[in-house]
Amino acid sequence: MHRQRQTMSIPGNGLLLLHDEVELLYQRKRTLIRLVSPIRPVLLIGLSLLIGLSLLSAVPVQARDKAAKAAAAGGACQEGDAAAIWWSPRVPVAGGAVALLATSDSVSDGELVVVGPGATAATASKPTVVRRSGPPFSLAATIPAAAAGTYQVSWVKGDRALSCRRIDVAARAKKPEGAAQSRFVWEARRPWDRATENLYSAWIEQLFDAPVDKSLDYRPLHQALREPGRNFLYGYLGLDEDDPKNKNAIPATPDCADLPYYLRAYFSWKLGLPFGFRDCDRGTEARPPRCNTFATNEQAPEGKDHLTSVKRFFRQVMNRVQSGSARTALGDDETDYYPVKLERKALRPGVIYADPYGHIMVVVKWIEQTAARGGLLLAVDGQPDTSIGRKRFWEGTFLFTNESKSAGPGFKAFRPVMRGADGTLAPLPNPAIGTGGDAGHSVATTEQGSLTGEAFYARMGRLINPEGLDAVAAYNETLDALVEQMQVRIGSVDNGEKYMRENSNPVVPMPEGAKIFETTGPWEDYATPSRDMRLIIAMNVLSALPERVVRHPELYVLGKRKPEAVRGEVEKLHREKIGQRGIEYRRSDGSSWKLTVSDLLGRKTELEMAYNPNDCVEVRWGAKEGTPEFATCKRRAPEDQKARMGEYRTWFREAKRPPR
Repeated sequence: MHRQRQTMSIPGNGLLLLHDEVELLYQRKRTLIRLVSPIRPVLLIGLSLLIGLSLLSAVPVQARDKAAKAAAAGGACQEGDAAAIWWSPRVPVAGGAVALLATSDSVSDGELVVVGPGATAATASKPTVVRRSGPPFSLAATIPAAAAGTYQVSWVKGDRALSCRRIDVAARAKKPEGAAQSRFVWEARRPWDRATENLYSAWIEQLFDAPVDKSLDYRPLHQALREPGRNFLYGYLGLDEDDPKNKNAIPATPDCADLPYYLRAYFSWKLGLPFGFRDCDRGTEARPPRCNTFATNEQAPEGKDHLTSVKRFFRQVMNRVQSGSARTALGDDETDYYPVKLERKALRPGVIYADPYGHIMVVVKWIEQTAARGGLLLAVDGQPDTSIGRKRFWEGTFLFTNESKSAGPGFKAFRPVMRGADGTLAPLPNPAIGTGGDAGHSVATTEQGSLTGEAFYARMGRLINPEGLDAVAAYNETLDALVEQMQVRIGSVDNGEKYMRENSNPVVPMPEGAKIFETTGPWEDYATPSRDMRLIIAMNVLSALPERVVRHPELYVLGKRKPEAVRGEVEKLHREKIGQRGIEYRRSDGSSWKLTVSDLLGRKTELEMAYNPNDCVEVRWGAKEGTPEFATCKRRAPEDQKARMGEYRTWFREAKRPPR
């Protein structure tokens, strides 16, 4: 993955040739062929072996021809402007797997062609590739058990190579760089540019990829990072840094606000990129949070070795960032994030979404709209109990309002950290991002700050489903999203039940006032006020969807029908479906209880006071006293806590969090 000038190993001859020397060989080859035509076949074979072209004969004919033409185009193996090829680990060793990841802003097709070391044709191959849409577009493949020597990997399209890299595989492992302690936690050796940002997005997408109809949940994050097939950077540094058998392996236990910082810091550490963060307050009722001191990875390390130093730095980051770090004003330059345009190329994997109440999500994938189904925008979020889950974009999970003066909500990207003229690392201000010498990032814009909630969701609806969406299909997808949210809540409530069982049912202290939404300790981990408010909002969105068809007919494919007629169809569908869809949760005695969406909608009042982990699971799901469902309940919150919950329930009824 290094970008310095590459050399090429010629199989069978032990020669090491620079690009310019390879070009000279090609010129000489063509001259000799013209002068000595009687022995042309012999020269062709011999010289082709010398420059490695015969290795392509094991590739299927079409791919072989493309690769041959690309390799013969001057003989150079160079990284192109339109595409980049990366590999992991940084120093591959014979016998180990080598992961490949090719990225591009504009190219989505073509093939990866791999030419292995040695002088036999059988070492060339076209590996199985996983293609992911973009931008950025990416091709992922693996060399399962690499041999010692030099591999050539090309992204070939038509008769040319968009990009080519040579990978040296060592015969045996050497002491890795970074094993010894240095003057910094890590040194920033390369900049954040379009190539590294593309790789970051592709890495995020691969890390959290899964079929759309499958849930994706980890607790904690390092369960995902320790899957070699999922984490492209697994063991990249050669320090066993991700190996669960290594007691000094890097742990990853971020919660909601920590998650994007951890992902960015981990990636920056592996690639030797700049990383920085600020200390921010939580804002007030009258203003968004503000930030001050700026810290980076280029600070004195702490610990006896490199991994210990990195772990302590990551812990420092996690201890200092919080939800206020993302809710900063859109026009504020002194922040870790900056707001981006509501357009597809800017809302790429790795971009975050900050809602006005403090919940943070990380974009991980776009699913294209087709004739058979609607499009999707998927994101992951962290919870206080360190669980990580995947969610779809909709009004029930991505809350948006510009009515609150205490937050600057919306989609944001990490502010680029660059090395200044004085040699130190510093973040770019908004006017400099994506302009002038920084063409690698999306421009900063405060356009989201001028949108109403309805306008925001309408804009996002057109991005996700540019062809419009049938109203019935839109209702079904909204219902699916609500059921997904109910399913996720089962895990959140069960985590609280597990904690209570394992700790002999302690009384979890309940914070005062608005602090029920932001605190620390068991209440933060196992109470669900923020999640329950989002659930109530989601229920409201589903119930209001028929009327939305009339308010925003431009978002739907209505044919020749009037919006009012379609509203009637959706209302009828709603009455039918809510009794058919639902979940099953486990009651206090371990028995299952079915709960339909209709049941849930009828319990909205009870759900205004269902977030307290001191209450039994039946109460957490809105069961009423005296019913068969409630009969297995064995635990209730203290009376003083119930009284305070009664005072706070208006926040949930109105679905608006109180000012801090």
